[in-house]
Amino acid sequence: MGKRAGVALALSIASVGPLAAQQVQLPGITVTSPAAKVKSKPKAAASKAAPVTSAPAVAPADPSEFGAVLAIDPRANDVGIAQSASQGTVPAEVLLATPAYRTGEVLEAVPGLIVTQHSGEGKANQYFLRGFNLDHGTDIAITIDGMPVNMRTHGHGQGYADTAFMIPEIMRGLAFRKGPYFAAEGDFASAGAVHLDIVDKLERNFAQVEVGSFGHRRAVTGMSAPVGVDGIVLVAGELQHFNGPWEHPDELRKLNGVMRFARGTYDNGFALTAMAYSGKWNATSQIPLRAVDGGLIGRFGNLDPTDYGEAQRFSLSGRWHETTATTATRINAYAIKSDLKLFHNFTYFLNDPVNGDQFKQSDDRVIVGANASRTYFGTAFGVRSETTVGIQTRYDDIAVGLFNTRERVMLSTVRDDRVREASAGVFGENTLRWTDWLRTTVGLRGDVYWTDVASNIAANSGRDSDAILSPKAGLVLGSWAKTELYLNAGTGFHSNDARGTVTTIDPVSGDPAARTPFLVRSKGAEVGLRTQPWKGFLSTLSFFVLDFDSEIVFVGDAGNTEASRPSRRLGSELTFNAKLAPWLTADFSAAYTQARFREDDPDAPGRHIPGAVEGVVAAGLSFNDVLGGWFGGVKVRYFGPRPLIEDNSERSEATTTVSARLGYKFASGLIVRLDGFNLLDAKASQIDYFYASRLPGEPAGGVEDKHFHPVEPRSFRLSATMQW
Repeated sequence: MGKRAGVALALSIASVGPLAAQQVQLPGITVTSPAAKVKSKPKAAASKAAPVTSAPAVAPADPSEFGAVLAIDPRANDVGIAQSASQGTVPAEVLLATPAYRTGEVLEAVPGLIVTQHSGEGKANQYFLRGFNLDHGTDIAITIDGMPVNMRTHGHGQGYADTAFMIPEIMRGLAFRKGPYFAAEGDFASAGAVHLDIVDKLERNFAQVEVGSFGHRRAVTGMSAPVGVDGIVLVAGELQHFNGPWEHPDELRKLNGVMRFARGTYDNGFALTAMAYSGKWNATSQIPLRAVDGGLIGRFGNLDPTDYGEAQRFSLSGRWHETTATTATRINAYAIKSDLKLFHNFTYFLNDPVNGDQFKQSDDRVIVGANASRTYFGTAFGVRSETTVGIQTRYDDIAVGLFNTRERVMLSTVRDDRVREASAGVFGENTLRWTDWLRTTVGLRGDVYWTDVASNIAANSGRDSDAILSPKAGLVLGSWAKTELYLNAGTGFHSNDARGTVTTIDPVSGDPAARTPFLVRSKGAEVGLRTQPWKGFLSTLSFFVLDFDSEIVFVGDAGNTEASRPSRRLGSELTFNAKLAPWLTADFSAAYTQARFREDDPDAPGRHIPGAVEGVVAAGLSFNDVLGGWFGGVKVRYFGPRPLIEDNSERSEATTTVSARLGYKFASGLIVRLDGFNLLDAKASQIDYFYASRLPGEPAGGVEDKHFHPVEPRSFRLSATMQW
């Protein structure tokens, strides 16, 4: 496997799965595989690592010089192509190369991103990036097949992003961008944006079975075949069952299915895709430390065995792409039906000493949307120019509710709302290559949001709307000594729960409630370097600042998120990837962020942001094609400590885990692989919170305590894959 630019995280093993690295599309930017045939083929010189130099203004523009058409391989992040130090692409084989305990962990291929879980495995993951506890997806925008994964105005938290419907073995790759510097990125993208898609055609059909510790059972298969003159049909399916180490098992039951019909190529053709997902699980949520220390339950125990979750997602999406020597047009549309029911009890008997504090959160919605963009390659002001204009629209019809329950039996309604939420965003971005050492990018984005809320509490019904403009700018200097300097700045935003924009009465206490703003601005800037001093080595370094006018924080005793004070983050990130030998690769990434509120709050003294991750480190060493077909490697992941309350008097401990892989590829197409997780059997936490809860016999006001979800003990999984 060659060097990977800008993606220096964990284990990088050459392809061991059934995929061919093909294409990924960012909004306004298309990333295409070396094998994919396009009508407008990049010049040979553009595929080399050396920086591309400008040509006379009379020469036609070459899209490859601007990153408009890039391969999902090391060249995609090369000096001379990238627009910032904190963007990159990850080929499909690298996504599959790292052992993943849970599906969402494949996203940890993004340097500095931590993916964890605080409840049952069927629930959306918990994300940490750039000093954010992103909860289940706030401020990290995720798309798959051009469809937004983040759910706005969601029953369990703004931006809820569940990737359980993703089948990693059929992903074509991943592209990421961090910071509010890119005009094509809208809601939830201020900390980062991650874009994935599935392949049109598998390199080889495959069937895979996995067995492992704690009742892990998984089967996945994928097949593609030609239809007609240039059509392809892809079919894939996944079955999974998992109990986990819990005294009351997770009992995860997951079913996934995907079908795609594609015609033509990715750059000149269309595709129609249907996806279906269903999951059910027991919610093994965080538990109070005092209950474990006092012997009430074990480390993997549970205080309310009736906590539960189930989710369904069905989608239909289509894309149409056309690429010529002077333009690239991208259009996609989607319809999604999503349903989620969660039963949780985070505080036990604090609010209701008789029935307990279990509650049900429900979210049932239909989403429709469409995106379109066109990129023009030419000249402007006598120099090479790339200009992209686009529009993104989305409409959510949501039934969302919160109910008090006991053992999943309804007791009362806290609030029950029907929300209609619509948005439209338009953007434009221009890149000019002034000289062989200077290029600039300027962009502007405009977004309009509208909502109509019908609540069971008349005073909390109403309509609201908001609009925001987000300018962006970037400057790239170099390359000198195969090194480029990047200067980026811009503003972005995240939306708040639409119910909060019209709420006037607290549905629990009945007290007057202040409305929250619909759209909240972010402001960011970054200085970065990207260097490729010799073949087989690439490194990036960046320093950033990111401000929010209002922070969204998780409230542990309510099981939800709420708007809070303005915030600021100062941070840095370092990555490198080195090819030590033709068969040996080393990866490293490290990030550190200081996160603080910018204002005081007398009700919560202190300026530390609860849950804000400070340090993240990942390192890996891998080998491939040794002694015939052996491959494998080891990955170390450090998830640093975090403040749990504003005055920093309560903090989480750091978590360090080690995972590894060993496998063999037979000439017959059989691949056998053994994955090991938490090999040092660390007694650590997936996540920690600090809030008040009440166990039987405790004071009426409860006890403030650390609540944690433990890292699963040492475990192993054995898989066998047959390709044909």
